[in-house]
Amino acid sequence: MGMFQDFMKNTWRKFHITQILILFISILFLLLLGFIVYFMKSADVESLKRGLSQSTIIYDKDGDVASKLSVNRSESVPINKMPEHLQNAVISIEDHRFFEHNGFDLKGMGRAFFKNFVSGGVVQGGSTITQQLTKNAMLSAEKTYKRKFEELFLAIEIEKVYKKKEILEMYLNTIYFGEGAWGVQNASKKYFGKDVEDLTLSESALIAGIIKAPSSINPYENLKKSVQRRNVVLQQMNKYGFISAEEAEQAKNASVHLSDKSGDPLKGKYAHYSDSVINEAIERYGLTQDELLTKGYEIYTEMDQNIQAGLEKVYKKEWLFPTTADGKEVQSGAVLLNPKTGGVTGILGRRGEHVFRGFNYATQLRRSPGSTIKPLVVYTPALEEGYKPTSKLTDEKIEFGDYAPTNYDGVYRGKVPMHTALEKSLNIPAVWLLDEIGLNKGLDALERFGIPLVKEDDNLSIALGGMYKGVAPVHIAEAYSTFANDGVRTESHFIRKIIGPNGEVKAKWNPKEIKVTTPEVSDQMTSMLLSVVERGTGRNTKMKGYDIAGKTGSTQSLEEESNGTRDQWFVGYTPDVVGTVWLGAEGKGQYLTIDSSQGTVPIFREIMEEVLPHTGNTSFDVEPIKEKKKVEKKKDWKDKLRDKWNDLF
Repeated sequence: MGMFQDFMKNTWRKFHITQILILFISILFLLLLGFIVYFMKSADVESLKRGLSQSTIIYDKDGDVASKLSVNRSESVPINKMPEHLQNAVISIEDHRFFEHNGFDLKGMGRAFFKNFVSGGVVQGGSTITQQLTKNAMLSAEKTYKRKFEELFLAIEIEKVYKKKEILEMYLNTIYFGEGAWGVQNASKKYFGKDVEDLTLSESALIAGIIKAPSSINPYENLKKSVQRRNVVLQQMNKYGFISAEEAEQAKNASVHLSDKSGDPLKGKYAHYSDSVINEAIERYGLTQDELLTKGYEIYTEMDQNIQAGLEKVYKKEWLFPTTADGKEVQSGAVLLNPKTGGVTGILGRRGEHVFRGFNYATQLRRSPGSTIKPLVVYTPALEEGYKPTSKLTDEKIEFGDYAPTNYDGVYRGKVPMHTALEKSLNIPAVWLLDEIGLNKGLDALERFGIPLVKEDDNLSIALGGMYKGVAPVHIAEAYSTFANDGVRTESHFIRKIIGPNGEVKAKWNPKEIKVTTPEVSDQMTSMLLSVVERGTGRNTKMKGYDIAGKTGSTQSLEEESNGTRDQWFVGYTPDVVGTVWLGAEGKGQYLTIDSSQGTVPIFREIMEEVLPHTGNTSFDVEPIKEKKKVEKKKDWKDKLRDKWNDLF
């Protein structure tokens, strides 16, 4: 009896467990079915082409549309214009089963899933070409399994609507190949200066190899790595029967001849400002270039369209810019910002034809700032130590250990007031004063002003701008904004906020204010810098109706036999705007034969004439530096006789 009861209990228990398992499996099946139905319904094929043509909008400081960033995909070409070996190269390296699957590759997905499981995250996509096409069209770029499912089901639907060759054509015309080139036609022009239909097998393989990592594999950045990747593509083409071993070997031995005939890849106004916005979004907020140019972001910036347009207008006036001693063109960069907010209102990164995200002389330059550094490293900390603008400084030939600076004009005046030393940009008084107050106090001030330093800058030559790496115009503009903002420096920036394609806030600027010095010291510095413009080296920037304070700077040519300059600077400010202009010679042996008062100063004045009418006509509430008039000594009969003698001989 007891055995029978045990049997019945075990049977009953097994029956319940079986029912529970069946119920559990049924629920899982229904959930999976619902999951599949949901993604199938949400797979909108029409969103494909919409997603591939999203423009990112840049707004100015007032919230008005300033520019639209859209990739130049007008160079699309039909698939029959693309060489077969290019198509085969891309298929071999990106999706060798492209013509066999229906939008997704179970084997590839299995390999990717295993690698992702081992790593604990999504590190490999296992995506087919069709899935990559859908990913390019997606409005956001998150790497999650939900997103992979969305891509998967959209890829399945796309394969129902489009033929394989149509999918390949869309893919090759929209993917990014680095260096600002979207699509194979732009890539062909960027790397080989020819139309895509004229590409050789070797060139096609090289372009196909770039797709994996456009930033690091492109030949302009790393030719060796690019060639290695090309050879891998050729091996894959041979492996899958697209080319023979002999053809692969010949293509591997082909030399690479790069030629860029691509032009500007962006469409839209204010290209220099747009470049800076893209750079800041990437470096400060971690977005990618591809996202920014294809996903339809809204970026709110600090741009003042009147200021930006005025700056661009000035840089089109070629007659303003001098040439080097041997007639070569000089480069230049300029930046303008709001001293209260730190917002960059206008920027010009370089002269000449715009280069997409090319070297920006306003933000990426590193050159010695010359005498523009004197107010920052010498005179501000000296005023903090109790010196006055009228304090007498030594102006004599002095050696500071093994450092023997000289005045530019070779004249030494004995004792001069601080404001005179600044007005005339005298070197000896600046070095002498830094030595008096202590080098460490000057370096500390530079750090407060936001000037980037390295250990090699720890010497007295820093008083004259002698720096190991140097600064960019934006560094000098930001530092001088302190004087226009009661001793407070606000970190410079372009972007206020970034709104994602689905309306989410992707990034937002949080103002960073640094108290550099006191309002009293700022006012004293402004008084002296006003006198630089009134009667000193910057007097040619003086404009009727506006208070402009500023400072010139220059560095000597590296050529021993020349008296020319390599770099020229002017930084100036009103209570409403701060601007820095750099002008310089590039290349060995290049220099300018004029000084900054003839080079950068006229350019700065021209900029101010364009932009100041669009800013507040605010005056500085500071005590002006009064110049003492020389009392001419009355000549006696001996002096008159000496004058006559000098006239005769």
